[in-house]
Order: sequence, then structure tokens, then C-alpha cells
Amino acid sequence: MSDADLVSAALAAAREAGPDVPIGAAVFAPDGRLLARAHNAREELGDPTAHAEVLALRAAAREFGDGWRLDGCTLAVTVEPCTMCAGALVLARVARVVFGAWEPRTGAVGSLWDVVRDRRLNHRPEVRGGVLEAECAALLADFFAGHRDV
Repeated sequence: MSDADLVSAALAAAREAGPDVPIGAAVFAPDGRLLARAHNAREELGDPTAHAEVLALRAAAREFGDGWRLDGCTLAVTVEPCTMCAGALVLARVARVVFGAWEPRTGAVGSLWDVVRDRRLNHRPEVRGGVLEAECAALLADFFAGHRDV
């Protein structure tokens, strides 16, 4: 699968977000098999940690590995992960992160911070950003245009 295919799977999840910010994530096994996908569900679940990445990592961990290590797996997400999600993907030992839109206000995979490449950590995944960036950014822009006064 190409990186665009991976982010497309995350976009499909994002489009199911309902009242939540439309961010989607998908976790793929080393052989390319889809392990899990999720969308933001903070509003739906009343849980501040219910980000798409965290939900997808939890579901993937139930299907793969030893219950929490996702060695060799790829996380695809529609927007650059925040600090919490970047920490979670490092702790889950994800091998690659592929994301769509950059997030200059809260991004922790190269924009505001670069948690995943911190040399003090014992695991540093490969990162590729900007995949299907325009499509991912448009989904967010459309959502916020209907929810906030600009």
C-alpha cells in the first residue's frame, strides 16, 4: 500500500466522526493488513483522551503483538498528532507514522514540538507528513467553518 492509501483509510474513519472534530486514524500491520481504525470520539464518549490515534492504537493492540507493542506497524492519521498521541505512539513502539495535514498550533511530530524524534527516548518512529495534505486540511476547515465564528 502507498502512503496515500494509508491516509485514505484514516480519512474514511474521519468522515464518520459525527459531532467530533473529524480526525481519523488507522493502524496497519507490517504485512499491510488493517488492524484498526478510529475517529475522534471525545464528545461522543465524554473522554478527553478519546483521540483517533489513541483509540486506534488501543484497538490494534488487542489484535496484534503482545497486547501493547505494535512493532513494525504503521499509524496513519489525517492530522499531525498532538503531544499525547505522539507519546502514545512512541510507547506503543509504532515503526512509522504517516499523516496528512500539519498542525502548527498543537502538532508534536515536527510542527510545534517533535516528540517522536527526541533522542532521549528509547524508540523513534519514522515519520512522513503532508500525505493527502489538502484533502485532510479541507475536511477540518469545513468542519470548523460550521462550528466557529472566524
